[in-house]
Amino acid sequence: MTITNIILIIVVLAIAAYAVFHNIQKKKNAEVEVQVDVDDKTYTIEKMIEFVKRRLDEITKINLYDIGLSEEELKRRKNKKYELKKALKGCTYGDVNDKKYVKELIYDLLEKEYGVTESNISKAIPFDIPSLLTAQDKFDVLIYSYKKEFGYEALTELIKKYNLATLKYVEGETKPSYVITSNEIEEIYEKENIVLSFSDKLSVVVQRIYQHYKGYSSIDEVRDMNIDGVSGGVSGLPESFLSQVAQADGDYLEQVTEHKVPRACDSIWIFFQGKSIRLEFLSFGTEAELKRVCQNIYKYNNPGQLSDTNGYKINEMKDGSRVVVVRPSFSETWAFFVRKFDVKRSTLEQWFKGEPGCDESIELLKYLVKGARIISITGEQGCGKTTMLMGMIENIYETMNIRVQETAFELHLRKIYPTRNILTFRETETISGQEGLDVQKKTDGSVNIIGEVATDPVASWMIQAAQVASKFTLFTHHAKTFPNLVTALRNSMLRAGVFKNEKTAEEQVVQVLNFDIHLTKDFKGKRYVERITECIPVEEKNEYTFDHRKEKTLEGKFDKFFDNATRYFEKITDRQLYTYRNILEYVDGEYIITNPISETNLKDMRMNMDEMDMEKFDKFVERHWRNSNRQTVQVSGTVETPQPKRRGRKPKEVTEEEV
Repeated sequence: MTITNIILIIVVLAIAAYAVFHNIQKKKNAEVEVQVDVDDKTYTIEKMIEFVKRRLDEITKINLYDIGLSEEELKRRKNKKYELKKALKGCTYGDVNDKKYVKELIYDLLEKEYGVTESNISKAIPFDIPSLLTAQDKFDVLIYSYKKEFGYEALTELIKKYNLATLKYVEGETKPSYVITSNEIEEIYEKENIVLSFSDKLSVVVQRIYQHYKGYSSIDEVRDMNIDGVSGGVSGLPESFLSQVAQADGDYLEQVTEHKVPRACDSIWIFFQGKSIRLEFLSFGTEAELKRVCQNIYKYNNPGQLSDTNGYKINEMKDGSRVVVVRPSFSETWAFFVRKFDVKRSTLEQWFKGEPGCDESIELLKYLVKGARIISITGEQGCGKTTMLMGMIENIYETMNIRVQETAFELHLRKIYPTRNILTFRETETISGQEGLDVQKKTDGSVNIIGEVATDPVASWMIQAAQVASKFTLFTHHAKTFPNLVTALRNSMLRAGVFKNEKTAEEQVVQVLNFDIHLTKDFKGKRYVERITECIPVEEKNEYTFDHRKEKTLEGKFDKFFDNATRYFEKITDRQLYTYRNILEYVDGEYIITNPISETNLKDMRMNMDEMDMEKFDKFVERHWRNSNRQTVQVSGTVETPQPKRRGRKPKEVTEEEV
């Protein structure tokens, strides 16, 4: 081989090596450098969203093995890439930690790569010209500012400080409603006079980008707050209605087009301390955005596809919130309902909030639980049944194992009591609630809790669990009165096919049920315990006689026979199976303990308490019902139970049938 050939080979190898090196360097630069063509629209929210989507897509899809990294650097980059992928997936499920991670990355991309500075950030949101800020812009700034000081209590503090949760008249409406308007937000923004640094401004912009990219649009920050819930798509005009209006009323359609009439996508409501409040200043903007939120908000743990044939989904989010999503044609619009349960506040003391008589009421509830009574918690939606149930569970003895059956995970008792023996089951597409209950019977449970008795099969499970599966049972129901509760449970047993006879089914219900705690939410959203009612089964007595044997005449024997026949038909046709009486009532803003607990329940409660609680319970009974002595006094054809006099209140008369 000549020297010329050797030189040519060396030159070719050098060129090849340079080409490889140049290619590797180019890929490295592509990973960290992005060319931004600057024009008038470069720093708008829409352009920055496009950049963030493209950039994060590049980061998650780049092939790290082609870059020529060292082994240590390759491992570090792989971990970072995996962490980002995990966060991008988790943040759509409501995980606030993943959301924080993604937002921090977006912040760095905008500041270090996209070139967002103090001089151009106002092209995204006009922070420096308040008159150009929309109500949503101002709300975002207010929430950001309050969140720095109050965390997830930011919205609660804002509403309380400016008394926003009150009835008010809105222009164009004839009746007052709970609503927070754009004018109120603008007035609050002026009063707060918030001064933002560049970092603060960029953080607000990052949140706006995030909520349209991976978040839940306008409700993204609101959903994270410590409120009772948030919903969307539940008011305003559906899209299907607009085509009908276009043919009938052109002027009305013009008002809708100009957003003078709310559309379904303008519908955002929060559930705050028992009140449903409409956020008039917030909107999803388009029907497509509302649809996107509905399609993403229920996806945690892959519950299945929301489709036209399966038009609703009930699931939980990663933070424990319950979410229900519906879609056309099952519902007239796309809509969602997020219900949050603040486990930190789930105590009886927090529930009663220091009202007159609350200490004695709390003590009574604790004794009912310690006494292993089967208790229903009834009331309308949003009155606090689940929260009350969480607070009562605290008083179950530590030695008792708890088993929970729910349609969707809501109670999350292990978050509140991580050291307790608690296991929750729920229905799935392949495992019915009945099968779940059968499994529970084999899991050494002492207390059975059913989250909500809302369907006939669930009512059947409750009766079964209360009879044979556990020491005692707690459950919630939507009944309005105690007779309604008994009737509803009886009818559910009949419809489920467990019993064929009404009297037999009702008898099973009243033998199982001991007490009912009825919760009420008044017009102003205040929630309280309206009453605690005891169910007293009526024992059947043999009242038949053999007096006909003593009669000498056939006519006398017939008279005695017909007396027995009359008693028989009374029992068959209209026998009373139970009575009930209130042992606690809410009267004029005060909780008052009224009628005494029956001897049967008192005896059973004592048997289930330890010695210390039994002693305290005896003192409680003596303190409140010492004058009754389980005796009755005949007064003008009624039976009156003597009661302690409280603030001049007349003793409550109880009918003879009730006693």
